[in-house]
Amino acid sequence: MFSLISFTPFQPTPGLAIWSLLIFLLFWFIMSKVAFKPIAEALAKRENDIQDAIDQAKKAKEEMANMKSENEKLLAQAREERSKMLQEAKDIKNQMIAEAKEKAKEEATKIVNNAMHDIENQKKAAIVEVKNELGAMAISIAEKVIRKELKGNAEHEAFVNTLVKDIHLN
Repeated sequence: MFSLISFTPFQPTPGLAIWSLLIFLLFWFIMSKVAFKPIAEALAKRENDIQDAIDQAKKAKEEMANMKSENEKLLAQAREERSKMLQEAKDIKNQMIAEAKEKAKEEATKIVNNAMHDIENQKKAAIVEVKNELGAMAISIAEKVIRKELKGNAEHEAFVNTLVKDIHLN
């Protein structure tokens, strides 16, 4: 029952080695047709998907960088426009202040000129009134003096009556 060749797990026999090799090669051939090709295709697809994702991430990163630079440009433009608008507003404010000052000066000059004109007119009116009062006073004094002089003299009285008649006629 015992054969000369004894079976030990550590010493394979040549027949077992050939059959093991044949089975392994057959298994390898079947696996290459059935499993390795789909696995390789899946790995290639996975690699392509990963590469596409990396490319899209790079593209998104570039777009973000572009958008960031565009945003910075827009921000710089907005700051510049704001600065221009503020400067224009300051210029307009200064212009309006200058115009208001000029108008105020013109109005003040006009008011002063009108006041001077009114003062001059009132001064002339006062002078005319003083002259009239002085004239009236002079006439009154002259009349009193002449009456005193003419009281007794008939010739003087006839001359004055002639003058009065001439004045009434004119």
